[in-house]
Amino acid sequence: MDIIADQERRSRAILDVIRERIRQQREERWTAEHDDRHTGGELARAAAAYAFMGAATEAQRAVFGAPEGYRHSAVLSDLWPCRWEGTWWKPKNPRRDLVRAAALIIAEIERLDRADNSPIAGGENE
Repeated sequence: MDIIADQERRSRAILDVIRERIRQQREERWTAEHDDRHTGGELARAAAAYAFMGAATEAQRAVFGAPEGYRHSAVLSDLWPCRWEGTWWKPKNPRRDLVRAAALIIAEIERLDRADNSPIAGGENE
């Protein structure tokens, strides 16, 4: 079953997250091999930073959403991976930032699954 083609059974939000994850892989070239080098929680931290921006006020977005604007927030500067380029910080709007956060969370989960190297069966409850 093609997840993207089966739109009638999926929400727009889920489809947008899947599309964003595919975009990260194809356009940004964030491959599994690339992601696997981020063993210090960088993907999850970046996701948290974008999720923070999804809840930011307009005033906060005006300051923190600028290029390298994360440096003006104690929370964001702690969250944003210190070894990542400041130019990679690209908040857009609340919804877009939440979609990006969700896709980064998926990237981190995928990385953890590969690192665990065990077959994925029924999910968390096993």
